[in-house]
Parts: sequence; structure tokens; C-alpha cells
Amino acid sequence: MLDTIDKAILSVLQQDSTLSVSEVADRVNLSTTPCWRRIQKLEQDGVIARRVVLLDAKKLNVGVTVLVEIKTAQHTAAWLRRFCEVVATIPEVVEVYRMSGHIDYMLKVVVPHIEAYDGVYKRLISEVDIFDVSSSFSMETIKHTTMLPLDYVL
Repeated sequence: MLDTIDKAILSVLQQDSTLSVSEVADRVNLSTTPCWRRIQKLEQDGVIARRVVLLDAKKLNVGVTVLVEIKTAQHTAAWLRRFCEVVATIPEVVEVYRMSGHIDYMLKVVVPHIEAYDGVYKRLISEVDIFDVSSSFSMETIKHTTMLPLDYVL
């Protein structure tokens, strides 16, 4: 169970995980050692899964985002295993979701242009048996965050 100080620490770290422990401690009104212990516990408990650097997609020439809806006619463990293996090897595929409803899987793909996406598409369909693929290109990013809401923590 997380208390308000843990939530404050998580909020600060979600905004900037490069802060030193003393800077985090200052922002949550705690001394350094107890703050460090709390961060260590949050990491040990798996609440903090990892710390990463967020990169600017446009500056890396992968500013085109494609949302790909996939339907399969095969709902077998073997098909799923193969699908997971294939998408894991395609670096342009940055997110994969198994869905409820009329779509089986949703992929988020980042590429420099439509032609590059076509290469991803061709690779995907050559390695996995897919019933239907529908791709939508994002025109504008309205909101993009990696910060999770902390209001629901028990």
C-alpha cells in the first residue's frame, strides 16, 4: 500500500527520473535517507519497473505514427506465440495490445514515412498469417504522456 509520500515520489520521478535522491527528497519534503529507502522499496516491489530516457521521435526521423488494427482467423496458442515473436523483432513496432471487441490486436508503429510503414506491413504479413489489417496514420498528437495517474492507488 502506498501513502501520500510514495505517491509524491512517484509523481516527481515520472516527471524527471534523472533527479538526484536529494532533489526528489526536497520536492517531497523528506530527508534524503528515508526518500532513498522509499525509492528502493518501490523498485523492489516492482512499482518502479525501470527508468528510461524518452527520445524525440521527430528528431530521430520516426515522426509518423501508425495505428494498426489486426484481425486473425486463428485463435490458437501457436499463432499467438508466433505473432508475439515476430512483432518483438520489428523495432518500428513500439506497442502491441491484445484487444476485446472486433479487433484482435492493436499495434503502434513509428516510421519516417509511409513507404517505411509499407516495409513493416510486408514483413508482418510475410511472417504471420493475418486475416485483416487496417492502418491509420496519425495526423497530430494531441496528448502523449508516459505518466500514469496515481489517484487510484490503494
